[in-house]
Amino acid sequence: MIKSMTGFGVAGFENEQMMIQIEVRSLNSKILDLSIRSPRQFSDKESEIRGLAQSILDRGKVSVSIEFVPRGSENLPITINQGLFKAYFEEFKNLAELVGTPSNDLFKLALQSPNVITSIPMEREDGDDWEQTKLVLEEALKKCDGFRIDEGASLYSKLEENITVIRSAFERVKQEEPIRKERIRQRIRNHFTQWMDENSFDANRFEQELIYYFEKLDITEELVRLETHLDYFMKSLSEENGQGKKLGFISQEIGREINTIGSKANDAEIQKHVILMKDELEKIKEQSLNVL
Repeated sequence: MIKSMTGFGVAGFENEQMMIQIEVRSLNSKILDLSIRSPRQFSDKESEIRGLAQSILDRGKVSVSIEFVPRGSENLPITINQGLFKAYFEEFKNLAELVGTPSNDLFKLALQSPNVITSIPMEREDGDDWEQTKLVLEEALKKCDGFRIDEGASLYSKLEENITVIRSAFERVKQEEPIRKERIRQRIRNHFTQWMDENSFDANRFEQELIYYFEKLDITEELVRLETHLDYFMKSLSEENGQGKKLGFISQEIGREINTIGSKANDAEIQKHVILMKDELEKIKEQSLNVL
């Protein structure tokens, strides 16, 4: 069964030593396009995070957000430059007095000034925090993958419905094809009956020309190939994961046959069904981009 590349997963862990919250989002992409937002203490774990995401999600535009808050420590995860804060405050105060403006918000303004507050990474005494974070990350990735499976089932239904519409139009074209040929024969017969009566010509040569003309307009091979492509598309939908690119290639072949049928048939009734097939095929191409 196919998977979607759209997914979402969130997992968390909390005890007396730490609080971990991880969120994973994914969209469609031809490769694994991974962006990671994590505490600086885990900056050396990027390759491990990438490998884990690759093994579970395979490909897609994936964003991983890791929030890690240690507990049971009296040390703040920030430093406050008191001297710089005081200098900012005094300078802002002097400016306020200079222009006669109330100084109510100077404390907040000075506190938010550049380099007054600096974040510092929390030092790890051992690797237990990363091991626990890794377990939570794996859980979030698997939940995202589960979301993809559910979305894949929905995609399957939509694509199956699109193929069903194309098949219905395809069957109508097959029904119209003998009628189209008869219309062509009748039109040629009517156009040339009088001319043939009034002029001498080689009847065998004329018959050969008609056969050549009908061969140029015949769409039997295109109909056979189109039916084969539709069957192969549905077969690929039911196979294991990783069918997205294959479905894209099959869609291109389906489009090629539909276009040829419309061009060679040159018939108003058949063209109506061709247009319907093209419309459904565009929906298939759009949906296939999101198949893993």
